[in-house]
Amino acid sequence: MLRSPKCRILMIPNQNKMKNNSKEENVAITKMQSQINGKEILKAIQVVERDSMAIAESFTSLFASLRSTLSEVTSTSVDHMDCFGDAAGRVQECALDAATKGNRYINSCLKLNEEMKGIDSLATQLKIIRRNVDALDSAVNRLVRFP
Repeated sequence: MLRSPKCRILMIPNQNKMKNNSKEENVAITKMQSQINGKEILKAIQVVERDSMAIAESFTSLFASLRSTLSEVTSTSVDHMDCFGDAAGRVQECALDAATKGNRYINSCLKLNEEMKGIDSLATQLKIIRRNVDALDSAVNRLVRFP
């Protein structure tokens, strides 16, 4: 917290009044004024020095706090980046695993499709056999039923 130096207004005797005083009185007044001015300047310097020390301590505390916070944020950021790297690695592994399984499924489907191409001729043969069996059944039924 800044403290403003306390300033005093010095009453400087009027020059006309000083003319009325004796030389010795004038010299005494001048010495007293210079002593008062010197004391006031010294007090003002002390106040400025004290305030400067307080400001320096405040800045030192502020920078220590900032350094600590920056260090904490940096370490937290590093932790988050490590976590993100681990998660990205796991996602990549899962994606590769899923792609491998997908390729296996596609290959199995293609193989099944190739095997199923011959099924059309088998279906045609089954239809012919079915007609023949139906015809045979009809013939047997006619023969078994004698009128």
